[in-house]
Amino acid sequence: MRPIVLALSLSVALASSAARAEDGERGDGVGVSMRLDDQGHGVVRAHTEIAAPPELVYRTLLDCDRAARIMPGVRRCKVVSKDATGEIREHVVLFSFFLPAVRSTSRVTLEPNRLIRFTCIRGDIRACDGTWRLTPIDGGRRTQVDYDFWASAPFGLPIDLVGRMMRRDAPAALRALRRECEQP
Repeated sequence: MRPIVLALSLSVALASSAARAEDGERGDGVGVSMRLDDQGHGVVRAHTEIAAPPELVYRTLLDCDRAARIMPGVRRCKVVSKDATGEIREHVVLFSFFLPAVRSTSRVTLEPNRLIRFTCIRGDIRACDGTWRLTPIDGGRRTQVDYDFWASAPFGLPIDLVGRMMRRDAPAALRALRRECEQP
């Protein structure tokens, strides 16, 4: 029991220090906000611009081989099945060295080059929903990326801790996505 309490205490400290920046636009061109909704879900909204067309950003977001480079903590991404409207995907994510890996299976609905919507259907995260919205700008040479995500806490973790981790990871994901899309 004592190692679990220690692990949770360290995780809270790490998440708290990572989330000290104020909500809003950051100096790196990434805007982010985090709040808790009335049901106790963590809600994160983030946005950035990427110097690449929406088609490239869309393909990059869907590339399981790149998932670990884009999404913090992702250890595995697997497309389980596909149909005309989307996919079923499995992810294994390690949010912190002190916490067990989180397994999540999501239904992903696709609007090519415009929208990726995902909803948790089973796994450690009991409820989640999110979107990646891609809007062409500058004649389609650049893309406005808007990321919205809400989730319940896995393993009975305090939602404030999970919200802080979400707030830490969303800007990191957008910066990594921008790097992946803009590198020659």
